[in-house]
Amino acid sequence: MPKTKSLLITGGAGFIGSHLCIHLVEKYPDYHVVNLDKLTYAGNLENLKPIENCQNYTFVKGDITDAETIRRLFEKYDFSGVFHLAAESHVDRSIESPNEFAMTNVLGTLNLLNAARVQWGEKTEGKMFYHISTDEVYGSLGDTGLFREDTPYDPRSPYSASKASSDHFVRAYYHTYGLPVVISNCSNNYGPLQFPEKLIPLVINNILQKRELPVYGDGKNVRDWLYVSDHISAMDLIFHKGKAGETYNIGGDNEMQNIELVRNLCDITDELLGREKGFARSLITFVKDRPGHDRRYAIDAGKIKKTLGWAPATSATEGLRSTVNWYLNNQDWLNRVTSGAYKKYYEKFYGS
Repeated sequence: MPKTKSLLITGGAGFIGSHLCIHLVEKYPDYHVVNLDKLTYAGNLENLKPIENCQNYTFVKGDITDAETIRRLFEKYDFSGVFHLAAESHVDRSIESPNEFAMTNVLGTLNLLNAARVQWGEKTEGKMFYHISTDEVYGSLGDTGLFREDTPYDPRSPYSASKASSDHFVRAYYHTYGLPVVISNCSNNYGPLQFPEKLIPLVINNILQKRELPVYGDGKNVRDWLYVSDHISAMDLIFHKGKAGETYNIGGDNEMQNIELVRNLCDITDELLGREKGFARSLITFVKDRPGHDRRYAIDAGKIKKTLGWAPATSATEGLRSTVNWYLNNQDWLNRVTSGAYKKYYEKFYGS
């Protein structure tokens, strides 16, 4: 089948990226999907086994901070679209290594923007540069209110500051050079294949190992949780139907305090493992809050619902149960990704 589009997915071996690659390769057989990933600690080619032998899929190991690599890829594949997901994304790591976040999230984004601008020139019809960002760029909410697309930026961590900067560069290239871009800012994703430095898989893995469940501060920080397949469906719509120059907020309509989330995970995991209810909850341990810990995030997804007809399809109950069930049925995967460097990292932030 002749290929109608050649797409670059950056960070396609990561959690969200791998789900996106599989979705695009399987749904659009006439697209050629090129996955560029550096394969750092969170990149896992195992995640891509369902498509690794597909004719319309190519994996390239490379770093978005290497401008020459990006230039050569654009020349070779003549991309008509970019899904830019590659990013350092863990707040704790950004506090430890802010320069690394600036290099990847800001300079890497600039390299991609420059390559797209040079390759596409003025022939931008049918082209789209889609930059995937985060709700953390908006800062912190009080007990009420929601983040909207016009909410002023107020990043509080090196991670969110680096993402805010990259968002600004993407918009600047639209206004200055006419580069066709869209941006989405999403809430916390969860689901299968997520690296267990993130809260939900970390809790599930620790319950399995009968280890303490670290909860920052008083546990009352609030997040909106978005099931990964719902995020993928939104991204598909934004790329194909979104308007150039626009920003779309993607939320799960699932606000929850961290402690409430952890307790739900405890109860679901105990039930599915056949353990006595309350066992996992006994492992909960409150630890010192991290610096600059935003109190509450919540997304107003009204724009994407109204203009593109998207809404999350997965309830918190359904999504959390499905996620726990996946990790329990894929403990070999968990064991492989939680060795070596991850253990050292875990001990550094949470103790042994």
